[in-house]
Amino acid sequence: MSEQSTSRVPELLDVWRMVAARREFEGRVPLAAMTRLRDSLVDAEGEVRYTLAFDTDTLRVPYVELRVEVELPLECQRSLRRFLFPVRLVQRLGLIRDEADEAALPPDYEALLVADDGMLRPVELVEDELILALPVVPVSPEAEAVERDFAPTAEETAQANPFAALSGWKKE
Repeated sequence: MSEQSTSRVPELLDVWRMVAARREFEGRVPLAAMTRLRDSLVDAEGEVRYTLAFDTDTLRVPYVELRVEVELPLECQRSLRRFLFPVRLVQRLGLIRDEADEAALPPDYEALLVADDGMLRPVELVEDELILALPVVPVSPEAEAVERDFAPTAEETAQANPFAALSGWKKE
């Protein structure tokens, strides 16, 4: 980070100025402050650590690289117990002014449509990415291990199949 400066994250950033200055920010935000994400969590204990790095790539595409690290407290849908779901993500977001510009982005970029005023709320961006990272059905790793240990036998599976009795008729 010799050329880039690291600063605390303001509530609002001018995206195009940050790209021109190649700025990098490190931040922490309590989970309790993320009101949209909170509804999906068991509780709001913990904090999110993140960095935002603004720059342009070799093709002169402006981007922000977002790195997020957090353990989200979720409820396992099998055991109904609280567990910590680790999220470690690195996302390169191509900054676009118009949806039509999305097609020109490199394939490994996600599009981030910047508002007309060029302003971005970093905490909202982090919260959006965390909402997308949530599992549809949260299951703790311990619950999956229990299911594997007690998988049904082939005989039990056949008994549970209502069409198992008809299988003998196909041979005739």
